[in-house]
Amino acid sequence: MIAEALAVIVALLLIAGALFALVAALGILRLPDLYTRMHAASKAGTVGSGLLLLAAGLHSGEVAVFARALAGFVFFILTAPVAAHLLARAAHMTGYRLGPDSTQDDLLGR
Repeated sequence: MIAEALAVIVALLLIAGALFALVAALGILRLPDLYTRMHAASKAGTVGSGLLLLAAGLHSGEVAVFARALAGFVFFILTAPVAAHLLARAAHMTGYRLGPDSTQDDLLGR
Protein backbone atom coordinates (compact mmCIF):
# COMPACT_ATOMS: atom_id res chain seq x y z
CA MET A 1 0.00 0.00 0.00
CA ILE A 2 2.78 2.45 0.90
CA ALA A 3 4.78 1.50 -2.20
CA GLU A 4 1.81 2.22 -4.46
CA ALA A 5 1.21 5.60 -2.80
CA LEU A 6 4.88 6.46 -3.17
CA ALA A 7 4.76 5.47 -6.85
CA VAL A 8 1.76 7.75 -7.40
CA ILE A 9 3.50 10.66 -5.64
CA VAL A 10 6.65 10.13 -7.72
CA ALA A 11 4.57 9.97 -10.92
CA LEU A 12 2.76 13.21 -10.03
CA LEU A 13 6.05 14.95 -9.24
CA LEU A 14 7.51 13.76 -12.56
CA ILE A 15 4.49 14.96 -14.53
CA ALA A 16 4.42 18.33 -12.75
CA GLY A 17 8.17 18.78 -13.17
CA ALA A 18 8.00 17.88 -16.85
CA LEU A 19 5.13 20.33 -17.40
CA PHE A 20 7.03 23.15 -15.71
CA ALA A 21 10.11 22.32 -17.78
CA LEU A 22 7.94 22.36 -20.92
CA VAL A 23 6.52 25.77 -20.00
CA ALA A 24 10.07 27.06 -19.43
CA ALA A 25 11.20 25.74 -22.81
CA LEU A 26 8.20 27.27 -24.56
CA GLY A 27 8.86 30.55 -22.79
CA ILE A 28 12.44 30.58 -23.98
CA LEU A 29 11.31 29.93 -27.55
CA ARG A 30 8.30 32.23 -27.71
CA LEU A 31 9.00 35.28 -25.53
CA PRO A 32 10.29 38.41 -27.28
CA ASP A 33 13.40 39.54 -25.40
CA LEU A 34 16.19 38.44 -23.13
CA TYR A 35 14.51 39.60 -19.94
CA THR A 36 11.23 37.77 -20.41
CA ARG A 37 13.02 34.64 -21.62
CA MET A 38 15.23 34.74 -18.55
CA HIS A 39 12.15 35.08 -16.36
CA ALA A 40 10.61 31.95 -17.89
CA ALA A 41 13.82 29.99 -17.54
CA SER A 42 14.54 31.03 -13.99
CA LYS A 43 11.04 30.59 -12.56
CA ALA A 44 9.44 27.69 -14.39
CA GLY A 45 12.74 25.96 -15.09
CA THR A 46 13.74 26.09 -11.45
CA VAL A 47 10.46 24.64 -10.24
CA GLY A 48 10.49 21.98 -12.96
CA SER A 49 14.02 20.79 -12.27
CA GLY A 50 13.39 20.90 -8.53
CA LEU A 51 10.29 18.73 -8.81
CA LEU A 52 12.14 16.26 -11.01
CA LEU A 53 14.97 16.15 -8.49
CA LEU A 54 12.52 15.48 -5.65
CA ALA A 55 10.87 12.72 -7.68
CA ALA A 56 14.26 11.07 -8.22
CA GLY A 57 15.07 11.36 -4.53
CA LEU A 58 11.75 9.83 -3.49
CA HIS A 59 12.05 7.05 -6.05
CA SER A 60 15.46 6.03 -4.71
CA GLY A 61 13.90 4.90 -1.45
CA GLU A 62 16.92 5.95 0.58
CA VAL A 63 16.78 8.71 3.17
CA ALA A 64 20.29 9.94 2.39
CA VAL A 65 19.55 10.29 -1.32
CA PHE A 66 16.25 12.04 -0.61
CA ALA A 67 17.99 14.43 1.81
CA ARG A 68 20.53 15.35 -0.88
CA ALA A 69 17.73 15.82 -3.43
CA LEU A 70 15.87 18.05 -0.98
CA ALA A 71 19.03 20.06 -0.34
CA GLY A 72 19.50 20.43 -4.11
CA PHE A 73 15.91 21.62 -4.48
CA VAL A 74 16.40 24.24 -1.77
CA PHE A 75 19.67 25.29 -3.45
CA PHE A 76 17.84 25.70 -6.79
CA ILE A 77 15.07 27.77 -5.21
CA LEU A 78 17.54 30.06 -3.44
CA THR A 79 20.11 30.60 -6.17
CA ALA A 80 18.38 30.55 -9.57
CA PRO A 81 16.29 33.72 -9.13
CA VAL A 82 19.29 35.62 -7.75
CA ALA A 83 21.48 34.48 -10.64
CA ALA A 84 18.82 35.45 -13.18
CA HIS A 85 18.48 38.88 -11.58
CA LEU A 86 22.23 39.47 -11.72
CA LEU A 87 22.43 38.33 -15.35
CA ALA A 88 19.51 40.57 -16.33
CA ARG A 89 21.08 43.52 -14.55
CA ALA A 90 24.40 42.89 -16.30
CA ALA A 91 22.61 42.68 -19.67
CA HIS A 92 20.84 45.96 -18.94
CA MET A 93 24.07 47.67 -17.93
CA THR A 94 25.76 46.57 -21.17
CA GLY A 95 22.96 48.12 -23.20
CA TYR A 96 20.70 45.23 -24.12
CA ARG A 97 17.34 46.84 -24.89
CA LEU A 98 13.91 45.81 -23.70
CA GLY A 99 11.48 44.26 -26.14
CA PRO A 100 9.00 46.40 -28.06
CA ASP A 101 6.09 45.33 -25.85
CA SER A 102 7.78 46.43 -22.62
CA THR A 103 6.30 49.64 -21.27
CA GLN A 104 8.51 50.56 -18.33
CA ASP A 105 12.23 50.41 -17.62
CA ASP A 106 12.75 50.72 -13.87
CA LEU A 107 16.54 50.63 -14.17
CA LEU A 108 16.78 53.48 -16.65
CA GLY A 109 18.72 56.37 -15.15
CA ARG A 110 20.35 54.38 -12.34
